[in-house]
Amino acid sequence: MDNPNGACLVIGAGDDTGAAIARAFAREGLTACVVRRDRHAEALETLAASIRDEGCQARAFPADARDEAEMRALVEKIEDEIGPIEVAVFNIGANVRFGINETTSRVYRKVWEMGCFAGFLMGREVAARMLPRARGTIIFTGASASVRGGSGFAAFSGAKHALRALAQSMARELGPRNIHVAHTVIDGAIDSTFIRENVPDVDRMREEDRILNPDDIAANYVHLHKQPRTAWTHELDLRPWKETW
Repeated sequence: MDNPNGACLVIGAGDDTGAAIARAFAREGLTACVVRRDRHAEALETLAASIRDEGCQARAFPADARDEAEMRALVEKIEDEIGPIEVAVFNIGANVRFGINETTSRVYRKVWEMGCFAGFLMGREVAARMLPRARGTIIFTGASASVRGGSGFAAFSGAKHALRALAQSMARELGPRNIHVAHTVIDGAIDSTFIRENVPDVDRMREEDRILNPDDIAANYVHLHKQPRTAWTHELDLRPWKETW
């Protein structure tokens, strides 16, 4: 076993929020197991290396979270080579905007596969390992679209609504068996590469604390994992203080 403290699995470990979550749990002594599709393998290894440079443990695992066989093999590999998965975070965004007449069946299906089906596969596979140990934390990253559908976001909202329902069902089933399942509603713009490249006043938003900081999101995820079971949070919504809702 590579790390007796266990592992944190982060599905959708991108450059911003996912990376921050991985770093935060690695600093807690877990091995950050970061996952993205094969085409992001180089960036994924760069992230893992940057975490190791901090003196923490991290491994990169290029994989397609929508593929059942790959997810089963991934979880098995982590458990066998690194240690028990103590935390699993599903963080795939799948945020696309199409008018309803431009939303093809292929688009809708692909968004659902990324935003919900992959979450189901992760949740099922890690739950199968956590249940015999009677411990673990599973966190699903949601969005504003998890609770309200916006114009042009039929596919994204459908996937995020479904992911929220999955999280609720899993919490009710697994909570009494000492597995903490949580769903976060990230309600607002995140200080990410996409936002920095597409929002003109992002610098002012940052100065005025009107944008979500990935490190602050990650700190809340660590808090969810460390909560005593006498006061577990299932759904946590995070938004900047000036965000309207």
